Amino acid sequence: MSKVFVLDHPLIQHKVTLLRKKETNTKDFRALANEISLLMAYEVTRNLPLSDVEIETPMCKMTGKEMAGRSLGVVPILRAGLGMVDGILTLVPNAKVGHIGLYRDPETHMPVEYYCKLPVDAEERTLIVVDPMLATGGSAVAAIQFLKDRGCKDIKLMNLIAAPEGVKAVTDAHPDVEVYIAALDEKLNDHAYILPGLGDAGDRLFGTK
Repeated sequence: MSKVFVLDHPLIQHKVTLLRKKETNTKDFRALANEISLLMAYEVTRNLPLSDVEIETPMCKMTGKEMAGRSLGVVPILRAGLGMVDGILTLVPNAKVGHIGLYRDPETHMPVEYYCKLPVDAEERTLIVVDPMLATGGSAVAAIQFLKDRGCKDIKLMNLIAAPEGVKAVTDAHPDVEVYIAALDEKLNDHAYILPGLGDAGDRLFGTK
């Protein structure tokens, strides 16, 4: 669990509480998901490498810092992951965005990829896989594996709310992947929903049922 980070900043925790409330409407839910994602992105990108650069201020020349090494990519798991993309892009507007679509096979109950579109240089980027909920972990485990199968090596996972079962599934399958979550909840119920959770994130983001 050394690569699992629960981000307990007061602003994040405050906004997560608002996100959970059943009376939070679609507009506010969407805004909160973006705001939390932006705040979390500060921590997810904390250890990105920097290099020295010579610049000139209005006063004098100096040595500053700029991003070096790998560029960023954001990969939402469809559809709910879309609700986290804009927040990250607000912080890192030059990041490229890929998409992974999964569905659960009704017989095998295994995740099946139905769509995958990545930046052409995805394997050269630090990729942040985003999905609001980490429940059983099946979708996240599969999405990360699909990226690895395409040559991607530097992968991070970012979730708003997670169940212990999902965290364990991801860390067991991909011990090299850092997992960032805003709240670690109690457990899954009999229908694999996170408790206390917030319901279906996709439905609440897009106003569907």
